[in-house]
Amino acid sequence: MDMTMRKRADQIVAASIRAVQPDDAVARALKGVVFPGRVLLVAAGKAAWQMAKAARDCLGDRIDSGVVVTKYGHVMGPLGNFDCREAGHPVPDENSFSATQAALDLASNLTEEDTVLFLLSGGGSALFEKPLVSGEVLQDITGQLLACGADIVEINTIRKRLSAVKGGRFAECCAPAKVFSIVLSDILGDPLDMIASGPAVPDTTTCAQAEAIAKKYALRLTEEAKACLHTETPKQLTNVTTQITGSVRELCAAAAAECRKLGYEPVLLTDQLCCQAKEAGSFLGTVLRTHHGQGKKLAFLAGGETVVQLTGHGKGGRNQELALAAAPALEGLSGVCVFSVGSDGTDGPTDAAGGYVDGQSNAELTAKGLSVFEVLKENDAYQALQGIGGLIVTGPTGTNVNDVAVALVDG
Repeated sequence: MDMTMRKRADQIVAASIRAVQPDDAVARALKGVVFPGRVLLVAAGKAAWQMAKAARDCLGDRIDSGVVVTKYGHVMGPLGNFDCREAGHPVPDENSFSATQAALDLASNLTEEDTVLFLLSGGGSALFEKPLVSGEVLQDITGQLLACGADIVEINTIRKRLSAVKGGRFAECCAPAKVFSIVLSDILGDPLDMIASGPAVPDTTTCAQAEAIAKKYALRLTEEAKACLHTETPKQLTNVTTQITGSVRELCAAAAAECRKLGYEPVLLTDQLCCQAKEAGSFLGTVLRTHHGQGKKLAFLAGGETVVQLTGHGKGGRNQELALAAAPALEGLSGVCVFSVGSDGTDGPTDAAGGYVDGQSNAELTAKGLSVFEVLKENDAYQALQGIGGLIVTGPTGTNVNDVAVALVDG
């Protein structure tokens, strides 16, 4: 491994994630806002604990009580009298359902003068859930969607119709109270009704679109689930005010700024990356091969959220697959690397945030008897990268604004 390049990669990752913490964003959204009656807090998503902490720091005892639901390992300590819970992600579990019911109980029997301060971040689709089908059926359909290569918009279009809180239904449950929603975006283009499946946003999708997605991916649905796909979601909500804050654009800008500090000229390729992870990685590897030896220190950046189609039974995530797929194109080159991370600190069902490869990685894998092609076919990027020191591990970061991939070339 090229330790100089690895050190720079780690520095860029740390600076980028530091710049997109939700603390300042939540404080900005609450500045000057006056709540006339009681304030109840509900926070859901991977960044829920950090967002709830920021709101409590701003409003203090003005918040009567709260329910916070986030991913396992993401509660960083008690928050006064808030009920902080952890639940399943990316597949919802019984803790998701019980935590959501606690939030619904908190938001019931309110008046027009009361406000539900709703703090939402990515991951909420699994963490914040009251299913309209059995838990087992919902888990099965979620698993099918995650494995088939569907993108996040397609996945959430289906999930909205299987839920009593998604697609604007949570806001309906809060009525007549007002809902003041602060949203940390983890979806390209910041479509409010797709972030965590839009619990407090009118739904823009239709039953016909949901049915087309189910047909496209040949989803196995129970009759109960099929009936849900035919039931329309709320198209108007009159009790909601929403402020969106944070996005992958900010993550890319932060990464670019740190690259510039290290002497690289940053080139933003896209902040809308949404293809197969392994194809994105292979592309970035070939970009570096083209620019290697031209005497310029360049940093190519791509933000967004790739997808993985499961063909094997290994362990990994989209960022690890992206990085690993770049390794063959980099083989034999000096002063190059490709790395990719999820801003939330977790990549797939692993403890890694992403992966790193450089010009020596492919040879190191070959020496261990591993073929990048075969590893990707088995979706086992985690084990392969772990064996060559290529995992990027940050722990839970407290934020969630998509992923960023960076390709560096020293000249």
